[in-house]
Amino acid sequence: MDPCFQNNIKLGEILELGVQWSVKSRDIPSFERYISQLKIYYFDFRSILPQSPRMYPLLGANLMRLLAYNRVAEFHTELELLEDCINVFIKNPIELERSLMEGSYSRVWHARTNLPAEEYKLFVEMLVDTIREEIASCSESTYSQLPFSDAATLLYFKTQEELIVFAKEHNWEINTIENLIVFKSTNADQSHVPVNKVIHNNLQYARELERIV
Repeated sequence: MDPCFQNNIKLGEILELGVQWSVKSRDIPSFERYISQLKIYYFDFRSILPQSPRMYPLLGANLMRLLAYNRVAEFHTELELLEDCINVFIKNPIELERSLMEGSYSRVWHARTNLPAEEYKLFVEMLVDTIREEIASCSESTYSQLPFSDAATLLYFKTQEELIVFAKEHNWEINTIENLIVFKSTNADQSHVPVNKVIHNNLQYARELERIV
């Protein structure tokens, strides 16, 4: 086998390990550098190099990164480079992006337990954090206050303690006597804003889901 050919394969494997290391160390800038170099091997050299079994899992992880940072235009640009969009590693981020566009945040929340690759976990966690911030911002203009249980459900927290930490970070008033989160003084009647309807519907859906479970 041509030594140059072997070296190219080895170099690609090293870059793949770099991507995986970056995810484990939560080093996003490093991930971006490695994935950028890897795409040269995956796309520019695909006619002369064998397809790596790690290609679609790592490219899927990159799609997850773009979703987590709300870089939707780049997400679709990356999709155009792929030949197999029904591959399970690519189909998963496509379905998550569709859920985000529909405002079906609960689907994103539940999808985090059924990921096709370990590398996706970091970016889904980041995506959930982004969703929480969006919901928190909209909740301040939609509600004047919420019971602890509803606020925890709306923001996808499993415990009251997690909710209280989040509330303190956002300078919300915490009424432990009546178990209420009181939001900062804003215009609470802005029901004409479409995203607020999404928030309300998600809360209703989550309540019904809890009753079923």
